[in-house]
Amino acid sequence: MSLIRSWVASANAETTPFPLNNLPCGVFSLGDDDPRCGVAIGDMILDLRAVEAAGLIAVSDAPVFAQPVWNGFMALGRLAWADLRDKLTALLAEGSNAQTDVEPHLVAAADAVLHMPLHVPEYTDFYAGLHHASNVGTMFRGAENALPPNWLHVPIGYNGRASSVVVSGTHVRRPWGQIKGPTDDKPRFAPSARFDIELEMGAIVGTASNGPITVQEAFDNIFGYVLLNDWSARDIQAWEYQPLGPFQSKATATTISPWIVTAAALEPFRHDAPERQVELLDHLKDCGPMLYDIDLAVTLTPETGQTSTIARTNYTQMYYSAAQQLAHHTTAGSPMTVGDLLGSGTISGPEKGERGSLLELSWGGKEPFTLETGETRSFIEDGDTLALTGHARGDGYIIGFGPCNGTVLPALPDPYAR
Repeated sequence: MSLIRSWVASANAETTPFPLNNLPCGVFSLGDDDPRCGVAIGDMILDLRAVEAAGLIAVSDAPVFAQPVWNGFMALGRLAWADLRDKLTALLAEGSNAQTDVEPHLVAAADAVLHMPLHVPEYTDFYAGLHHASNVGTMFRGAENALPPNWLHVPIGYNGRASSVVVSGTHVRRPWGQIKGPTDDKPRFAPSARFDIELEMGAIVGTASNGPITVQEAFDNIFGYVLLNDWSARDIQAWEYQPLGPFQSKATATTISPWIVTAAALEPFRHDAPERQVELLDHLKDCGPMLYDIDLAVTLTPETGQTSTIARTNYTQMYYSAAQQLAHHTTAGSPMTVGDLLGSGTISGPEKGERGSLLELSWGGKEPFTLETGETRSFIEDGDTLALTGHARGDGYIIGFGPCNGTVLPALPDPYAR
């Protein structure tokens, strides 16, 4: 698909992440105004609350865009999603007769504050990247036992903390936790010294389900995608994860990008999953290309201010798609709710420069890597800003997600000191 030209001039630039082909969904505010729904178009945001109030769009009998989250609209279902996209495209396309009516409802993105775009009722994080799982398994169990016996048969995941999901730009405080290193005689309570990120994509459930659904039904239930950083305290994780998996090591924060890129905008970039090493059971089998060709990168900016790109990879490196993860999530009857968030798991490629976590980049701290400043890192230091970026590339345009970043603040004083 080629660029769909808009009368919003900035939306026609090859480098903008928000052309008319995209129309990502966010929540913004101006000054002291209440947050409301909007879509990004070039360097502007279209105020959907104002457009709806003016009678320029209507997707239901009652207003939905005055709400400070997209959940109400998502619950209307796929027909409403398509209807809104068609109507917005018609309003904003080059040559539209509606330009005079719509233009007053555009605001400069530079003047807006972005908020969480949705309410997240539940958050589940998966471990579905083959190269990441192989790297981590090799570090801790050796290459011959890198993958757990179930890994090639089923998407592994754990239920995370929806309450700690935050929007890009939110600072992240280094966590305290119980730690027992390989040379420690007993566990100790201390700030995490091996704080890390995980480069992931997040899939957003757009329609509810109350029982098992197929992979195709799951694919159709996904409203859109965000960049997702699963902040991880590796030293806390190493001590706590047996036998039930991550807990406090993953509870500090999960950062998402402020714009939800819809599945419809990503449709031209669908991509097949990698070749299966073992045949999947019928309820998890692929039924078409369900990954997306999205280039991803991680940057690290220390307090000195010089940014280094430390990893580049692509969403096509995932072994299981979000649709397979969602379908698997429902097999035991677990209800899924509008706005539920599914983290893909760390996205890493086969080469060192494609690893989506510092744990892998430094090989568990044994091989520190060098930034452009000359500083080295094994894990995150206080004051470091970690940022994820991502885009799909079309013919003369890109589909972007906006920023997904957070700065790590020093740990608080011992909260239990007396």
